Amino acid sequence: MKHYAGLDVAVKETAVCIVDETGAICREGKVPSHPEDLARVLTDPAWTFVRIGLEAGPLSQWLFSGLAEAGLPVTCVETRHTKAFLNAQPNKSDRIDARGIAQMMRVNLFRPVHVKTLTSQKRRALLTARKLLQAKAIAIENDIRGLLRNFGHKVGMVGAVKFERRVRELTEGMPDLAEILEPLLDARDKLRQHFSALHRKVLLLAREDATCRRLMTIPGVGAVVALAYTATIDIPARFKNSRVSIPDQYSP
Repeated sequence: MKHYAGLDVAVKETAVCIVDETGAICREGKVPSHPEDLARVLTDPAWTFVRIGLEAGPLSQWLFSGLAEAGLPVTCVETRHTKAFLNAQPNKSDRIDARGIAQMMRVNLFRPVHVKTLTSQKRRALLTARKLLQAKAIAIENDIRGLLRNFGHKVGMVGAVKFERRVRELTEGMPDLAEILEPLLDARDKLRQHFSALHRKVLLLAREDATCRRLMTIPGVGAVVALAYTATIDIPARFKNSRVSIPDQYSP
């Protein structure tokens, strides 16, 4: 007999519901939200799975990869489509949501979501961390500008390299203010150092990737944009139609 499973994932535990091809519930329960624990339950010889569904979320990529490596027919389903289906149910709980997802798998009424490869996930994490460090450093610089403005000092248009020197010039005759700003300058310096390290890693990855090198031949496209684009597209073959309509005047 064929079986289908629905997983309602939470941070600590995942509600699991297994149904057969008639829709009857074969097993329900909660399992720690870890690929090994879920695989231990789902690889039981008693089940012959056709589809296993879990909703896209913060843990879905990690769980999907672990279950796929265990040889299970797991599918990540689109969040809004899933919520629209589950909202039709009178009650709301983790167990009921798992039942709903299992029934979605059984009747084949779902919209699959592409799960990024591990390489793309790491690249996106790198770009996110780089952007975060940059934003925090800029935020500290703006706060320093605001503090100095209260005392009639204006930093003016200076680059990141000359910023610290300019601040020290403005506070040269104000030791109390300089003592207050010193921790901020130190924190900014640390953030800039770590940002530079991650930025160098971005440049290295872009240089080593043939697709990124080709993208960077386009005017205005640098390493960050090229790496972000390739990480977002991930696997071009997953798009059914990649053709772009060309105006008649440009047709051969």
